[in-house]
Amino acid sequence: MHVPDGFFNAAVSIGAGAFAAAGVAVCLRGARRELDDRTAPMAGLVAAFIFAVQMLNFPVAAGTSGHLLGGTLAAVLVGPYTAVLCVAVVLLVQGFFFADGGLTALGVNITLMAIVTSVVGWMVFRLIVRAAPRNRALVPVAAFVGAAVSVPVAAMGFTVLFWLGGTAPIDVSSVAIAMGGVHVLIGLGEGLITALTVSSVLAVRPDLVYGARGLASKLVLRTADGGSTEVAGEPAPAPSRSLRPLLIGGALVSVLLAGVVSFYASSSPDGLEKVAGDKGLNANERDHTLVDGPLSDYGVKGVEDERLSVGVAGVVGVGITLVAGGVIFYAVRRRQSARDGEHDGDKVAA
Repeated sequence: MHVPDGFFNAAVSIGAGAFAAAGVAVCLRGARRELDDRTAPMAGLVAAFIFAVQMLNFPVAAGTSGHLLGGTLAAVLVGPYTAVLCVAVVLLVQGFFFADGGLTALGVNITLMAIVTSVVGWMVFRLIVRAAPRNRALVPVAAFVGAAVSVPVAAMGFTVLFWLGGTAPIDVSSVAIAMGGVHVLIGLGEGLITALTVSSVLAVRPDLVYGARGLASKLVLRTADGGSTEVAGEPAPAPSRSLRPLLIGGALVSVLLAGVVSFYASSSPDGLEKVAGDKGLNANERDHTLVDGPLSDYGVKGVEDERLSVGVAGVVGVGITLVAGGVIFYAVRRRQSARDGEHDGDKVAA
């Protein structure tokens, strides 16, 4: 759903840009309450992982593909405010280094792919978790539903924005049906990837899953006659284990996905590209400003071997995203720590 340049008029582009900037500002403030010494490096890894998985387009219908958006995944793992920042970092890296997503449409992309997916996915996730027994086993299921719902909602958001300020005349109802239909299918893929990833992290480090905080795991009690009974246990305290194994393992998985698996991704146009071509939304599409960049279109200029070109570009992208995200989240965490220190100092002085 990376919107290119030329899809929207100046009014919508500027308005969406202002909304996105305000949303990111709010999330920078909100992320201070979510990030700590464990989740700050985790957030950088989540951003890099989302970049890697977004390179893996999967087929959803004849001649159409989809890829992860990642808002719900990030929200469940590191919190909704931090999730918006994670996806925004990915979009910035993609737009400025890989010419993926127009620079004039950056506000639209952050609004739809970062803010809408994170907020909607998190709200659905929390609604399910609160309505059901407070048990960690429900977390992947709730994450699946939240992710599956967030994608078509973002697609409908695009349709509304295009109706308000698209540069090509459209039949809103037919575009809404086309966008909604294909993105419902993409949403199922999004939900599956989200649930599998959350389950994997939950299995090895449940203390690092933001959406599972305060939830108990089931305890199995063995009876004297050989039977068993499942009861709700108490939430376990966060272990003091090192983050290093998970961070290294996650980084290696991201590099493997972006550097090797990405070559085998579907080459079919994604949902937006397919609908835009069929419905004429791309009548005024413009080439990306950085189309001649060294990593444009996820390939290294001058490298003739396509597999090597895509792989190197993917690995570089993971590295850039990991560093950029790490710096941003560390800075947010450090600022909050400084504010907490000043507050404690004021209390002592008083």
